[in-house]
Amino acid sequence: MLQEKTRYLQIAFNHDIGMMQRVLPSLPRSERILIEAGTPLIKREGMRAVQAARTLWKGYVVADLKTADGAEGEVTMARQAGANAATILGSSPVESLDLFVAACASLGMDAMIDMVGVADPLEVLRQMKKPPAVVILHRGRDEENTRGKMIQYRHVNRIHSKYDVVISAAGGVDLREARSAIFNGASIVVVNIVAPGDPWEGIRSDQNVGAIAREFLTTIE
Repeated sequence: MLQEKTRYLQIAFNHDIGMMQRVLPSLPRSERILIEAGTPLIKREGMRAVQAARTLWKGYVVADLKTADGAEGEVTMARQAGANAATILGSSPVESLDLFVAACASLGMDAMIDMVGVADPLEVLRQMKKPPAVVILHRGRDEENTRGKMIQYRHVNRIHSKYDVVISAAGGVDLREARSAIFNGASIVVVNIVAPGDPWEGIRSDQNVGAIAREFLTTIE
């Protein structure tokens, strides 16, 4: 699955399957690129979004479920649709977190815990039976334009001092933020594909997405 010392670019699709079908084929075929079926896309299209990502991309696919409950069932759905990894909210009950990690392990998937809105990710991990493969430090979409709201890299060393996990950085990531994420110890940077006019940071779908993806790969190498 993921290699701890490799630096990855995770490209998130959040709009519709049509945008994914138009944009994804332009991406360079690299083992360092992870394709995400984002939460808004999954809510709009269901598991068809994950299936479309799997059809278009032969590499690593993330189902950004942001599971809150019903962990085993949601992991199973994601795996059947072709996902290599899925996400659960760090604010979920510890029972759900433990079931999610166990279900991912049993199906050969990486469990990713999204710490959006969580004040102390390390405290969440301490309550769990086993840690996930990936911890996501996430500045939420609605927080991106709030002055002073930043990805909390101060947690990276605290987490790494106790757990052998991969750290992912998400939320308004541009090239500058990607450099900062890697400098601060993250191994995955999550970049959104955004439509022209969207208020969020990311790679615009009408740009040369393939060239910009290559620039990100070089930046985080």
